Amino acid sequence: MLQNTGKLAGQTLFITGASRGIGKAIALKAARDGANVVIAAKTAQAHPKLPGTIYTAAEEIEALGGKALPCIVDVRDEKQIGDAVEQAVQMFGGIDILVNNASAINLTGTLETPMKKVDLMLGVNLRGTYLTSKLCIPHLLKSKNPHILNLSPPLNLNPIWFKNHSAYTMAKYGMSMCVLGMAEEFRGSIAVNALWPKTAIQTAAMDMLGGAEVGKQCRKVDIMSDAAYAIFSKPPSYTGNFVIDEEILKTEGIKDFDIYAVAPGNALLPDFFLDEAEALVQNMGDQVVIPVVKGDKPSAAWATSGPIAETFNIIKGVLNPDIVKSTGGVYKFDLSGEHAGVWFIDMKNAGGSAGSGEPPVKADVVMTMDSADFTKMFAGKLKPTMAFMSGKLRIKGDMTLAIKMEKMMSMMKKSKL
Repeated sequence: MLQNTGKLAGQTLFITGASRGIGKAIALKAARDGANVVIAAKTAQAHPKLPGTIYTAAEEIEALGGKALPCIVDVRDEKQIGDAVEQAVQMFGGIDILVNNASAINLTGTLETPMKKVDLMLGVNLRGTYLTSKLCIPHLLKSKNPHILNLSPPLNLNPIWFKNHSAYTMAKYGMSMCVLGMAEEFRGSIAVNALWPKTAIQTAAMDMLGGAEVGKQCRKVDIMSDAAYAIFSKPPSYTGNFVIDEEILKTEGIKDFDIYAVAPGNALLPDFFLDEAEALVQNMGDQVVIPVVKGDKPSAAWATSGPIAETFNIIKGVLNPDIVKSTGGVYKFDLSGEHAGVWFIDMKNAGGSAGSGEPPVKADVVMTMDSADFTKMFAGKLKPTMAFMSGKLRIKGDMTLAIKMEKMMSMMKKSKL
């Protein structure tokens, strides 16, 4: 891992969304240098499922030798941001580094995304980033090491990154457009850059969403905090860059990236918006209809016998309120091959249900795959994420529910599936 050099000693970082996850990891990395950290986040009281508050983060920062100022901030609220900036200047004398980390996500298509979610993503990601930057810039201009770092992706205009979640992409790219514009506007005065992970990063939110199995295919937050530290160590002339965590750490001499893996040796899930992940995402979105070979048209027998029917009989036997509550979605399976047919698992309504045919309500996610691979998946021999990455599984709909599939299967396995 990248070693601390003490460069950030005495400097003040204003970090949005710093009560947990990547934001907190960046804060703790800076604290080891003796930096001052403003924790600008909403969580003042413990969340029932997500650990950490602005106050527990402050305790961790100070335990590492830094100074902390916890501030209750919703980045959509101009007054709350303004008050936090004023408190930071009064307490620490100024602001040297701004990290726009706060973000909202909802991976659904145009018709499936409520305007409330659209407003949330645009309000937090785009407006929040622009507003926080605007209020911090007058103080950054007085700093000897002024940096703005947005946790946002390269502006990849390949339509594949828009077709399944346009609202999220527009909101996230809004953060990146702030980098593009402000880097030029303040060139020579403030370094303005973006940082994005090459792979999925394990956070408390990811654990809650996908469970331990998905977590094993992620890297730790440390890779992002190390990459951010490397950026902060560069002069203000280093600006307008869309940095990928692994790439900048390679330039810093890091060669062993297994140290950042949650489970070294496991295949890693690529993150969105990167060209190398395009082949993976090509399997998302519009369904590829896999025709049944003439002469092999399935009969009604598929619904009552065979390995798929047996699997669903077991699923129906282990459904319980805990599994339904933790999943909250309706799945439709379009299966091809030897045991072709349509099946569903309702993990949203009442105590849950499963069976053959169309689901009783509109499916939140549709999964298309070969029946043989489906059998392997529910037998624990093929992980959904690996099936997706290899092209054996095509997904349309709410990707967060697709990720939850592994958590659901893990719970079912404990229930003797």
